[in-house]
Amino acid sequence: MYQFKPVTQRDGGKLRKYYANCQYGLCEYSVGTKLMWRPVLHPAWAEIAGCLVIRNEDDGRWVFDYPVPGPEGDEDAALTAIEQYCLDRGVLPVISVVPECRAARLLARYPYVHVSDIRTWRDYVYYREDLQLFAGRRYSGQRNHIKKFQARCPDAYFRRLTGADEAVIQQFWTDYEAEFPKGDNAKARGELELAKKMLRLVGKPWFIGGGMFDGEKLVALALAEKCGDTLIIHIEKALYSYPGVYPAMVQAFADNCGDGCRWIDREDDAADRGLRTSKLQYGPAKLAPKYCFEPQNELLKHVREIPELKTERLTLSALTEADIPAYNALVLDGERNRWWGYDDVGGLGGPVEERSFFDVAQRDFENRQAANFAVRLDGKLIGEAVLYRFDCRGGAELGCRIDAAYAGHGYGTEAFAAVADWALYKVKLTRVVAKCYKENQASYKMLSSCMRKNGEDETFFYFEKLV
Repeated sequence: MYQFKPVTQRDGGKLRKYYANCQYGLCEYSVGTKLMWRPVLHPAWAEIAGCLVIRNEDDGRWVFDYPVPGPEGDEDAALTAIEQYCLDRGVLPVISVVPECRAARLLARYPYVHVSDIRTWRDYVYYREDLQLFAGRRYSGQRNHIKKFQARCPDAYFRRLTGADEAVIQQFWTDYEAEFPKGDNAKARGELELAKKMLRLVGKPWFIGGGMFDGEKLVALALAEKCGDTLIIHIEKALYSYPGVYPAMVQAFADNCGDGCRWIDREDDAADRGLRTSKLQYGPAKLAPKYCFEPQNELLKHVREIPELKTERLTLSALTEADIPAYNALVLDGERNRWWGYDDVGGLGGPVEERSFFDVAQRDFENRQAANFAVRLDGKLIGEAVLYRFDCRGGAELGCRIDAAYAGHGYGTEAFAAVADWALYKVKLTRVVAKCYKENQASYKMLSSCMRKNGEDETFFYFEKLV
């Protein structure tokens, strides 16, 4: 079973196995972004089905990058693993910063999904040749600024930065902070501290560092990473006291460090007005979208309340407070529930109280994670049927248990079939699945009568019903 491990500097080489050839063209699919924003997003990684899967934290919830496949990676299997991981923990999957080239795949995967594309997330992506040459009328402003810089600093030159430049880089930060115009802006100050930490990694093989020098003085620097045919610029800084050095640095970096790349990604603007104005002035070829996919399950879309279902002998309806004694007796019958497949008591995470199981059922439906039906005979609760584990792809699992005193009369089969039909034709699922322990012959017989067997393992027989 895979486990997510927090991203550290030591993991850089392992992540680069996937990012080095990744053609998504977004800054999030890079080692630099993962390391730089580690204190904010707490990224964790796992290798699943030959793919790199990253789990981030955002506003108290998990969000996953779209899987990055290796040479033999299976993206669909990795997405299924993400969905199962979330399903096992009772949360809906969120696939974020999805590149445009994978959006259609997810739209086809999820019957119901909320998709967002936030303007401030979009990366500014340029043709490398445009930044390398600054040719044409639209770049006349950049060329003029560069001429002014060259006139003031005729001996200025660009060169690669390495781990041996630690002292030079440190002096640059001292000079930069002395004229930093946003020193009282907490957000900008935090970003600067992250940038300073990243420049300590300039000697790592994953990164390309470069600087513009005026004699021995470093007056501008950049740190980048090649991912596929895109050069992703993680950091660009220049001394404000050197007018024109910024476009000079952009041009020199594109010319000297972009070999083999068609695109240059200068990341997003973080909703900063100044950054947005500057990035637009450099003539981006595109503002690359980053879609966030939030799959929804069918309960969320179609079910406001648990309905009443009627069969020849039974009524199925929502649990009520009057059912609590009979429901507790059903749930706490250990001998009967050894075939249930779920530890109701252990799942509470605390002591058993009178309303414990009832409250769990209520909460699961409020969160649209499950629909618990009371199975009633002449108004009395004699069992329950539960539709749960919605996979957000049109499927859900169904379970049913009947009080021991009423076993052997076909009530379970009757209730099970009623909820399965409701799920497929009213909730609009495409697939209902179920399983039973191999030793449980009664359940095997019941499931075989209303579903199709579709597999087995050492422990279970598996069944499904489709529309």
